[in-house]
Amino acid sequence: MAAGEFPTVDVCPSIGREKDTVVADMDGTLLRGRSSFPYFALVAFEVGGVLRLLFLLLLAPLAGVLYYFVSESAGIRVLIFATFAGMRVSDIESVARAVLPKFYSGDVHPESWRVFSSCGKRCVLTANPRIMVEAFLKEFLGADMVLGTEVSTYGGRATGFVKEPGVLVGKNKAEALKAAFGEAPPEIALGDRHTDFPFMSLCKEGYIVPPKPEVKAVAIEKLPKPIIFHDGRLVQKPTPFLALLTILWIPVGFLLACLRIAAGSLLPMPLVYYAFWALGVRVTVKGTPPPPVHKSSTQSGVLFICSHRTLLDPIFLSTALGRPIPAVTYSVSRLSEIISPIKTVRLSRDRATDAAMIKKLLQEGDLAICPEGTTCREPFLLRFSSLFAELTDELVPVAMVNRMSMFHGTTARGWKGMDPFYFFMNPSPAYEVTFLNKLPRELTCGAGKSSHEVANYIQRVIAATLSYECTTFTRKDKYRALAGNDGTVVEKPRRQVMGC
Repeated sequence: MAAGEFPTVDVCPSIGREKDTVVADMDGTLLRGRSSFPYFALVAFEVGGVLRLLFLLLLAPLAGVLYYFVSESAGIRVLIFATFAGMRVSDIESVARAVLPKFYSGDVHPESWRVFSSCGKRCVLTANPRIMVEAFLKEFLGADMVLGTEVSTYGGRATGFVKEPGVLVGKNKAEALKAAFGEAPPEIALGDRHTDFPFMSLCKEGYIVPPKPEVKAVAIEKLPKPIIFHDGRLVQKPTPFLALLTILWIPVGFLLACLRIAAGSLLPMPLVYYAFWALGVRVTVKGTPPPPVHKSSTQSGVLFICSHRTLLDPIFLSTALGRPIPAVTYSVSRLSEIISPIKTVRLSRDRATDAAMIKKLLQEGDLAICPEGTTCREPFLLRFSSLFAELTDELVPVAMVNRMSMFHGTTARGWKGMDPFYFFMNPSPAYEVTFLNKLPRELTCGAGKSSHEVANYIQRVIAATLSYECTTFTRKDKYRALAGNDGTVVEKPRRQVMGC
């Protein structure tokens, strides 16, 4: 059947489809983009690092030639082998769950989504490896069934080859559809290329999605589930050009990051602000910070309540103030503690012990705390722990926001020791520190407010300043969603020396 015999998706009615079944292709149909290379590149980099990304990029021209001049199946096989060969299956599943949904959700085709979301039963039939796309399609698009290419595994690792019947393109898609639905054909089929026609012909109605690069993606807030937590180091979707640029920049960026970290660690804090600007790190300060408390005074130090974007928040707070402010943290790597220019004190997660420690630190001077307990990349604030409100009435909310163009300076799955390096590897990272008004005494626990009321009020004030949304999610919610743990950095026991 020729493409002209299928009407375009914009004429497909979407009213009264609650009892209908829709089967849709993915690349170029449910998604605007017709190329799956960026998503293979994300898996390659997040699991295999820069060398695996380079390997994939070197084989991409071969994959392209095979795809366009030999067969789609051959080109996709090359991408699958270059990306997956030797990878642990659990690592691939982790990236599919924690990294890819952020990028997939920003590329959903509006017309395809209008039809797909209106149907009572939703199936996706794609040439992409099922292991790579299933988590996003089921959790964020509400797909009931995902039929994709099956990757061969051995000993818990992907071999890079595909299982029979091979890559799901052309007739293989039609056979997969028959096996899944039997003699009861689905009502609607959505596709975008001639290799989709065999399965589209089996459905009662078939609609083609014409390539329109200018069409705007569906707004993320209109999808069934918002993207609040996501992981991965890359900020932008790695097209072949951006992948090459990233590979070339990493050696330069790492040296630049080392220089920036050295400047922040070795220079006196009053000079760090100017050193950062000279090295391309932009720091913007808004609001009026409180003056430092004199050690001879009996007054308690100020507790700065910061929103949490990266583990560098207290350092940029200190940079904005021109003086080092100690910080209490929930968990941070040993390397980050070593290179930190400020004093960091770990919380024990025992409420009484932590309260006594924070009170002691406040007697010595000002202190910074991020009561969310973990970072969030999206415009949301996690639930604020209320412990800080019980310990002092000298509370100053601080709204922190940052900008990164290449790498994220946080991770839930990877080694946290590299977080500051990745942040400073960005060509021109930026931080904006906004000091809000000190909390009036009538709004503190000293005036009879509960600690939860105080914490929730400060959360709302910071959220309003940043135009963020308050949530009740916690640190455990984030790490269980992204890494399958509670986010604690486990220290290895130190070896005991005989006789000591």
